[in-house]
Amino acid sequence: MPPEIARALALASALACGFLTALWTRGVAARWMARAKAGSASSRTGRRSAIVRWARDEHVRQRAGSASSFWSSGVLAAHTGWMADAVRLAGLSGEVSEGALCAVRAKVGFGCAAAGLLVGASLSNELAALLCVAGAAIGVTSTSRALKAEATLRARELERSLPEMLEVVSLGLRSGLSFERSFELYYRHFDGMLSQAAEAAHRRWTMGFATREQALRDMAATYDSKLLARLVESVVRSLRFGSSLADGLDALAAEAREVRKTRLQEAIAKAPVKMMLPTGTLILPAMLLLVLGPVLLELMEGF
Repeated sequence: MPPEIARALALASALACGFLTALWTRGVAARWMARAKAGSASSRTGRRSAIVRWARDEHVRQRAGSASSFWSSGVLAAHTGWMADAVRLAGLSGEVSEGALCAVRAKVGFGCAAAGLLVGASLSNELAALLCVAGAAIGVTSTSRALKAEATLRARELERSLPEMLEVVSLGLRSGLSFERSFELYYRHFDGMLSQAAEAAHRRWTMGFATREQALRDMAATYDSKLLARLVESVVRSLRFGSSLADGLDALAAEAREVRKTRLQEAIAKAPVKMMLPTGTLILPAMLLLVLGPVLLELMEGF
């Protein structure tokens, strides 16, 4: 191959890799900005992942008695202790049961294993066994990954919405409203997972299903947040002993904003490190090919 053609191909490869890297970077930046501004669009619309929606439908079918118990038993569908905490942190208590999660995990595991087996069988027996095991592992871990993603989404939304809630409740208290009215003021005028959790907690204690303290503590237990737990204990203590609450809420709001600012700064600081992966895998090989390609071709022609 002439050096001019090799150089042109290397340049075209470098340009293509650079273009793909730019697109990937733009997509990552857009997703990061969307999460930073709105805590992800799915947090507002309440959309769930496909695995979570499947588990909710399976839970409804199991309660109605129309689902078979075959998938809720066995080795792949064994109940494990992590599920209760994962469901609680994902905000799915009462919507998804452990039996539904076990059934979905078993079905996805068998489906992925069968798909890997069929794809690998068309090439070789060794590859069929390897893809079968890999597909089973991916399917079995799909429920834990889905629940972890939901918990992460709720944590991000809490980080964004908690200062707003604290400031709204504090403003209501300073305006002469009671804590109940100030709490109601927040979830009636703001949208998000935290406002939905606040509304559910308010309905529980107004309808008599739980005391106000218990409803607030149950709401805090669905989040892995020490700041929210401190907030609830501060509210319970202030309402019980009649101490001032507005000043404490303002201090907690300032602390919550500082925590969020620190997290965003950490994410920004990690961005250049993450950019090294596409840079090293896409741009660097193309540049080496562009620089060393003609030299290698000349050496090959010399031999």
